[in-house]
Amino acid sequence: MTTGSMVMITVFVVLAFTTTSVVGRNTIERELIDLASGGARAVIAQTHDKRFPGPIPPQAGIVRLQIVDTHGRVVAASAVVSTSKPLSTVRPRGADLQVESSYCTGHRQRCYTVVGIHTRATAYGDVIVYGATPQPSLLTGYTLEILLGSFTIGLVAVAALLTWVGVGRTLRPVERIRADLERFSASEPGHRLRVPESGDELADLARTGNETLDRLEGALARQRSFVSDASHELRNPIAGLRTRLEVELDDPTGGDPRGALAAVLADVERLQRIVGDLLELARIDADVATEWRPVDLGVLAADEAARPTEGIEAGVDAEAGVVARGNRLRLARLLDNLLANARRHARSRITVVVRSREGEAVLEVHDDGNGIAPGDRERVFERFARLEESRERDPGGSGLGLAICREIAVAHGGTLTAGESPALGGALMTLTLPSAPGRDRG
Repeated sequence: MTTGSMVMITVFVVLAFTTTSVVGRNTIERELIDLASGGARAVIAQTHDKRFPGPIPPQAGIVRLQIVDTHGRVVAASAVVSTSKPLSTVRPRGADLQVESSYCTGHRQRCYTVVGIHTRATAYGDVIVYGATPQPSLLTGYTLEILLGSFTIGLVAVAALLTWVGVGRTLRPVERIRADLERFSASEPGHRLRVPESGDELADLARTGNETLDRLEGALARQRSFVSDASHELRNPIAGLRTRLEVELDDPTGGDPRGALAAVLADVERLQRIVGDLLELARIDADVATEWRPVDLGVLAADEAARPTEGIEAGVDAEAGVVARGNRLRLARLLDNLLANARRHARSRITVVVRSREGEAVLEVHDDGNGIAPGDRERVFERFARLEESRERDPGGSGLGLAICREIAVAHGGTLTAGESPALGGALMTLTLPSAPGRDRG
């Protein structure tokens, strides 16, 4: 980056130098031509009907003036120029009435800009009037270019030094951030970026990078825990399948084949539930949601609670028009899991309450079971977490149902918490989602 900046600055300065040199020389030369031309024209105006009685006096600040006839003879001149040699041998040709030239004289090579104007309207007849003005030393040889070149070289050197120091100072914190990022790895995710004390955008970048690394470390920890738990949960049904199949192979004629097949089928069904729940969690983590639209939570609760359950009474107390925006299939899966969990632990009754509260849509699932101990109300949402009562009532469960519910709630910008039901005395699951205007379209 530093080298690129220096190259760009150098190219820009060289272009500026070239442009300034050409434009500056042309501007000075044009001003000299205008001065010499002004002196020659003043001579023409004064000789329209008479000749000079002596040397030509200075005209418009020009002291070197001559009148030369068509044969190249000097017929009049100012006091400071020779009367035997024209100031210039360049003569107008064709339709050109004015010519420009230059000449140098003396051991110091003093140079002059000469302008000649052809005219017939003078007392001298058909003549060429020359005016000459001295050129400044800047136009002699390459003096102007040398001065501008020296200035350019100095400017490039200063700019390069400032760029090197400034960009280098800016890039040092960037290099430290790069080195810190290079040390970060999955095996050692605890490394963090050093935050510069400058308080500028680089410091903000480092802080944002650390926040990103915190999230990444958390994701890595969750992934490791998930893989470990999934391996543990899958090992039991697979081990059961293997044991039963080995027993049947050792004694294919004895035992109860139908009973063995039923046990194998139960293990396969448990595996199927675990794999299905794992796939659902993967879809939620990847945010693979389909259509989002307004969903009436009261209508959804009525549909899900209407499914018959032996020995359990399910009621719905829904406020009209409580709408949340989301994926209807996902929200239905969430409510179905909550109801299934409540039915496993309820004694005889479940109540679903839907209401609005300060711009939020709230859905509560109450049951009259034993409830959840305060210390376990957050742990029940962990993946593969199963309390003792859950293992007793549903031995084939995967321990992923409430974890899926929590992930769906978070994906919809809401929350899902566990508590104690004030109405039925058992567990209370509270889903809170942002309210959305509109109607559920089915």
